[in-house]
Amino acid sequence: MATQYYTASSLDGFLADEHHSLDWLFQFPQEGEPDYLQFIKQVGALCMGSHTYEWLWRHHIAPDAPQPMAWPYTQPTWVFSSRTLPHIAGADITFVRGDVRPVYEAMQAAAGDQHVWIVGGGELAGQFHDAGLLDEIIVTLASVTLGRGMPLLPRRIVTPPLALTDVRQMGSGFAQLRYQVVRAT
Repeated sequence: MATQYYTASSLDGFLADEHHSLDWLFQFPQEGEPDYLQFIKQVGALCMGSHTYEWLWRHHIAPDAPQPMAWPYTQPTWVFSSRTLPHIAGADITFVRGDVRPVYEAMQAAAGDQHVWIVGGGELAGQFHDAGLLDEIIVTLASVTLGRGMPLLPRRIVTPPLALTDVRQMGSGFAQLRYQVVRAT
């Protein structure tokens, strides 16, 4: 069981543009079987920040969503937010505030022997890192630059550095990097 930050980023390190949009990401054609299908099979619990949740709500879940779909996760989900957000009927979602540490135990228990996935954003992943709870970063870099936006991981991680464990080309538009988070001894 590992706590993984699995995400996509622009080449210059942004998860979303300055308007929290992911439109830049969806312009790429689907090439081969996405690794997401294998990844999600190993996830037992997940969490996300309010911007990620609101993006899903606005684009897919809300009654007037432009690309409607049902809540995409069967796993228990924790949403970290300081605001009140709309609840999705039938979805196993817990809204929480504050420090990630008190919630982490419940997430681990729910995940069992599977992984905990930090969906996004970068600040939430950074909080897990700061608390010593992040084990792995899996980032799929898209062949675009945004110039500004929501950073991949707004933290300084220098000593010890992350350990690169795998590099994979994914079609003509992506490269996936996998890093182990090395704990200071």
